[in-house]
Amino acid sequence: MKAITFVTQKGGSGKSTLCISLAVAAREAGHTVCILEMDRQATISDWLDHRTEEGPEVAQIDATQLEAVMERLRESAYDYVFIDTPGVDSAGTLAAIRAADLCIIPCRPTPADLRAFKPTLAAIYRLEKKFAFVLNQTPPRSYRIRDAADGLAVLGILPDVNIVARTDHQDAIGLGQGVTEFNPKGQAAGEVRRLWSWIERRMQAGRTARRTVKHAEAA
Repeated sequence: MKAITFVTQKGGSGKSTLCISLAVAAREAGHTVCILEMDRQATISDWLDHRTEEGPEVAQIDATQLEAVMERLRESAYDYVFIDTPGVDSAGTLAAIRAADLCIIPCRPTPADLRAFKPTLAAIYRLEKKFAFVLNQTPPRSYRIRDAADGLAVLGILPDVNIVARTDHQDAIGLGQGVTEFNPKGQAAGEVRRLWSWIERRMQAGRTARRTVKHAEAA
């Protein structure tokens, strides 16, 4: 089981929406997934209330419960646990980063967002966690995307796909769906699938590297 934490200390970054659609995309790719919601805004729980499709499972927890819940989930059949965090600096945010195998930092290409992720990044560095930025809610075309991508690439890993601000995302959430379910052939669905494929490859690469190290040590 691998844990992916969605974290940024900036509200309105689209973190919960991205978490939902990537969880659905992971299920469609054949993985078992559950979501741990630590954000009191409860966007994901509200989404689940409107959902008619099966899975992913969702549980609302707080920082005091995370360690025990993760311990139980490690003995489960889940391939991935997605952790959605509040958009503030808190004990829960740090606990979720600590539990992660990979942290995803959604960031809009705005000056405010590009400044706001610095405390998040500092915590990730301090805890020595792997991470990737995702340019989220971007305009279809803008010099801001290029400038933001260049700046973020200097600081860390950035996938080769942006998540453009498209109405499919909001419409899907309102119906209790992921964007790949709402409009499977749409551009938004294609972007989310490409992003999940990139994340999946990165997670698999990490497993391969660890196996190689273990084999070398054994030899």
